Amino acid sequence: MSTPDGHTTACHIEACLADLGTDRFAQTFVSFVETLGVDQIMVFAIENTQARCLLSWHFSRSVMAGKLAETYLDGWFLKDPLLPDLVASPPQSVTLSRLAEIEGRMSADYRKLFFENPGMLAKTTLLAVGEKLRLFVSLYQSDPAAPLCDPDLARLAGRLALLHFEKASDTDLPPPLAALSERERSVCLGILSGRKAEAIAADLDVAPSTVITYRKRAYAKLGIASRAGLFAICGK
Repeated sequence: MSTPDGHTTACHIEACLADLGTDRFAQTFVSFVETLGVDQIMVFAIENTQARCLLSWHFSRSVMAGKLAETYLDGWFLKDPLLPDLVASPPQSVTLSRLAEIEGRMSADYRKLFFENPGMLAKTTLLAVGEKLRLFVSLYQSDPAAPLCDPDLARLAGRLALLHFEKASDTDLPPPLAALSERERSVCLGILSGRKAEAIAADLDVAPSTVITYRKRAYAKLGIASRAGLFAICGK
């Protein structure tokens, strides 16, 4: 089956499998997810009463994804209607849930923040549980005329995300930074360690203005607008 970008679905899946556990996976995976007809993907790891953002990506409005991730991490994940289901899911399982199935369990404030305000009309969530991680892999759609994403391919997306993040979970690199270039990633890591632009510039042997350029590019890709946003999505 061919996808809108001219590649076959099998090619996208093969590329994702080849990049599992590497810093190339995020971009490869996002390219595959885009072919499912979704507007946004969010991946969160839930651990007891804490949540980490592993991936947030909106295909046309990047800043929106970062803002929603920040809001979700600010305690709202505890009000996710699917949280009890994720906690109860057995290891090595990927379960699909559609928005229509959980609407009655959702508070009015939660609906307004994550669906009405950003204009999201449909959501397919994969509850993906492995040996070490429990993930929400959520696919959002905003076009009322678009069909819901294929359930089998959605489950596969959930499985790929789980395989990758379990494989990459032993590294110190915050997962959201995997989609950045090497220089953008270095700048963000410097910011997360509390270093100023001048110190980061000295480390990279570039001008402070170049560091600012890399920072702007990184923030745009991550869908954030500030240092606080970077700390929020990286769980620092």
